[in-house]
Amino acid sequence: MTPRLQCRGLTVGYGSLTVVRNVDLSLSDGTVLALLGPNGAGKTTMLSAMAGLLAHQSGEVILDGTVLPSGKAQAANRAGLVLVPDNRCLFTTLSVGDNLRAAAPKDRDAIEEVAEMFPALRRRWKVTAGSLSGGEQQMLAIGRALVQRPRALLIDELSMGLAPLIVTQLLDTVRRAADEMNTVVVLVEQHVRLALDVADEASCSFTARPF
Repeated sequence: MTPRLQCRGLTVGYGSLTVVRNVDLSLSDGTVLALLGPNGAGKTTMLSAMAGLLAHQSGEVILDGTVLPSGKAQAANRAGLVLVPDNRCLFTTLSVGDNLRAAAPKDRDAIEEVAEMFPALRRRWKVTAGSLSGGEQQMLAIGRALVQRPRALLIDELSMGLAPLIVTQLLDTVRRAADEMNTVVVLVEQHVRLALDVADEASCSFTARPF
């Protein structure tokens, strides 16, 4: 069986500075991988490269057997790889419903599925994203990714600024999405114990050898 998401010798940096070297990953459907490590270890840089926001210095990112073009975020997204960035990047002046419809304008079923996953969002459907609490905004950011029915979902610092109870609820939803949608999830997270509770594999370095 072809792995859903692979990295082969992925090396990434900024100009002449190399941050991440020779990453090899091979993840099958429904797998949640937690990337753990201190600030500055290159986790966000790696996700940015995988999502096409940052060109590779060398190596490949492969989704369902197809090599994704380096530094082409739109192509990666169209192929089914979706990033939830650490700053969430919501349309703050649009409502919850409009944020979801912007991501999946023709898929009402997917929008309804997200509303079922996040009942708190349904209650705030017409409220602007900028008026939501931090936890609600993160729900919306993840929901906006899920309505695109991603083949691979990258989530950067899900817990940033949130209470542990909210983080636990969000991670449970991520686990459910992986199981029910057969989506690969690569999760960058500072709450190590909470991340390990939902992850199938984890890596604390970029040798990509899960422990």
